[in-house]
Formats: sequence, C-alpha cells, structure tokens
Amino acid sequence: MKLNQLPQLQRREFLRRSSALGLAGTAAPWALNLAAMGEAAAQAAPSDYKALVCLFLYGGNDYGNTLVPFDAASHAAYATIRQTLATPRDALAATALSQIVGGRQMALAPQMGRLKGLWDAGKLAVQLNVGTLVQPTTLTQYKAKSVPLPPKLFSHNDQQSVWQASTPEGAISGWGGRIGDLFLNGNGTSTFTCINVSGNAVFMAGKQAVQYQVSTGGAVAINGVTRPLFGSQACATALRELITSDRGHWMEAELNRVVKRSVDAQATLGTALSAQSTLATPFDTTSGLSNQLLMVARLIAARQALGAKRQVYFVSLGGFDLHDLLVAQHPGLLGSIDGALASFHAATVELGVADQVTTFTASDFGRTLTSNGDGSDHGWGSHHFIMGGAVKGGRYYGTLPSVSVNGPDDVGQGRLLPTTGVDQLAATLATWMGVSATDLPLVLPQIANYSTRDLGYFAA
Repeated sequence: MKLNQLPQLQRREFLRRSSALGLAGTAAPWALNLAAMGEAAAQAAPSDYKALVCLFLYGGNDYGNTLVPFDAASHAAYATIRQTLATPRDALAATALSQIVGGRQMALAPQMGRLKGLWDAGKLAVQLNVGTLVQPTTLTQYKAKSVPLPPKLFSHNDQQSVWQASTPEGAISGWGGRIGDLFLNGNGTSTFTCINVSGNAVFMAGKQAVQYQVSTGGAVAINGVTRPLFGSQACATALRELITSDRGHWMEAELNRVVKRSVDAQATLGTALSAQSTLATPFDTTSGLSNQLLMVARLIAARQALGAKRQVYFVSLGGFDLHDLLVAQHPGLLGSIDGALASFHAATVELGVADQVTTFTASDFGRTLTSNGDGSDHGWGSHHFIMGGAVKGGRYYGTLPSVSVNGPDDVGQGRLLPTTGVDQLAATLATWMGVSATDLPLVLPQIANYSTRDLGYFAA
C-alpha cells in the first residue's frame, strides 16, 4: 500500500500524534503553534469568559518552609525536626494567618507578604496536603501495598507527568489540554485555547487541542517569513509560498497546512497584542515568572480579538530541587512567586476579569520535613495555592498534617501521604471552567475512584 493510501483512521492518528509531539528547540514555532484538530468539542459554546492558569514549580517545592506552623507548640515541633532549615518563629509574625485549622495556627513564608494580603482579602486559599494518588489511600494501605499507587513515586520526571497528566513520563495529553478539548468549538480561533508561556508541558496537550507556545515577548515568528530573507522580500515571499501552499502528497499538504496556520496565528496574535493598551499594574520585569504572567495578562486583555471564551494557560518557575542550599535559595523563589502572583491578580482586577480567572500552583511533589543537613529531599504530598476573584479564599481546604516524623500522615522522613488527590483538585477546577459531570471522566479518567469531586473552592 502506498503511503498516501493509508486508511483514513490511520492517517488521522498519524496527523494527531505528529502535531502533538512536534519538534523541539528552534523548531517550536513550526510544531507547537498549531491549531487544534479533531472532532467537535463536547461542551456547549459558553457565553462568558473563563481562564485557568497553572503555575508549575519544577523540582518539588518545600512545603515545610512555604506554609509554616506558627502556634508555639507546633512551631517548636517543626523546629526540632527541621533543625537549621526552620524559619524562626519571630520572622513569621507578619505573615501569620489568623484562621485556625485543626486547632493550630499557620503562617506563610516571610517572603509572601503580598499573598498574605490576598488571603486576608478572601482571594487566596490553601489546599492542604494534595498530591498524586490513584485513589484515596490510607497509611495502612500504603504500607501493605493493598491499593494501586502512583507509578515511580519520588521521581521528578514521572511525578511531574503524573501531576499534569495522571500517567508517568511518556504521556501525550494532560488534564489542562483535555479541558481545552471540550471548549475548542466555543472559541473563535481554537489555536488560542491552550497557551504555554514557558516552553512545553504535557499538561497543556489535549487529545485534539495542541498547546500554542509563546514567549514573554509574544508569538514566536518564523523570521524568514515575517521579514526579508537574506535582505530580499522576494526570498521571504518565495519561502512563504514553499511552506504554506497546497501540495499533492497528503503528508506535504498537511505539513504546509499546519505551518500556514502557525503563520496566520502569529499575525493574528501580534495584531491583537499591539492593539492593547499598556497595563497600569506594575510587574517586576527583572523576574522571569513575572514576565510570563504579564504576557498571560496581556493575552487575556486580547481575548475578544482572539475570539476566546475558555482558555488554559501554563507558566513555570524552576529551581526547587533544593537538596542543598535550601535556606539560601528557597526564600528568593518564594519571593518571586509572591510578587508575580500578586501583580497578576491585580492585573485581572484592572482588566475587570478577576472573577473569571483562577490561578493555582502545582509541583512535582513536596519534600521531606526532615533535614539532610543543608536541604530537604524528595517527598510526596504538599500544600498549594488557589487564587482568584471567584475563589472562596481566606480559608484552608483539606486536612492539615501532623508536624511529626513517622506520624499518621508520614510515609517516612516527613514525606506526606496525600489526603487529597490531584484528580480532586483538577475536577474542582474543571467544573468551575464549565466541564459537565458527564464529561469529567474525559478530562480525568480516574475520577470515578473519588466520591468527592468538588472540594468547594467556588461558590455554588
């Protein structure tokens, strides 16, 4: 059989997989900036606008120094376990949270004063001890291995993938992209449904939706098409014709079709961004994370020009694998999160969409509560932030773990056994985005294992 006579289903699967996997590095504009392909979206076209923003903290954020025990007894237990890693109690007074949870008081890291303000204003919540699970799991079940557990626990690459996609490294779609799948037809241009401002992440790849990759400066252009090539506009025109015109062979034709779509999308996005007024909200432009979130804010401001009703965004910050130098480096990372998230929320207020944008943090895993001498090691469960105008903030969700080693929440060295699954967090966010209960398993295949699928972040 000739290649161009492949059965239609094989042909469509080849195209879907090749566009989803794409090429890397300098070829990103060719492979990643593709519009979604596939069947019609399952959800009805929404009349309003909503955006979900994932901030992924690569390396495994240290939960123990992000949300810190503050009441005297709990802090003393924490300081005994953490030794030289512990944040002194007097440094936490300004960021202590007044709410009591499990009979205890907690504080945000001293570098998170602006997020403390959002907590006090009811725009920031904390999800306690959330992590990758296959189903709700007790410590007894974990030790007996009597229930299925996430594959390759404590492995960076695999747990990043399980967090983002519910399967280990090698997954080709994530739950952010699968949310995007359901809203493709509701967006005027499906290309702008899932937008990644920090590279490539399986979280943003759907079964049909393909993440559109931008830089902090906007769409990544194919320079030989958007400007004179070798000093000649005629060469640029010839190149554009070569890579975008129809071809007789179906593989050439499909490649040129998606490249043309990329070129057209870059032009559309460039025009939409240039038409927006400069945001008055200040961002720290020396911070990579702030610059990513500034671009997200600009893209949200351009939502009408892009025809967007539902969007999923991805930004990230690395450097959290702090087996060493935790005390020296972790505070600066937390300060970056604090400034970037606070500015981004203020920008959504300025744009009048604060109630329509929800941001959450995620990470490979938490870390050990115990010290290895200069840092902490790979853990499991962790605490994460949920931020936005629609969030019922100023409160905790989930169960606060004990401050102990080999205690009721610990699988060893202060590694928390999650009491809330990532699938539950994801289901709550997906439902807020408008995913129906019927379609929730399309986004989260394991959600049937959980009786609680809405953690209550949002008003009914």
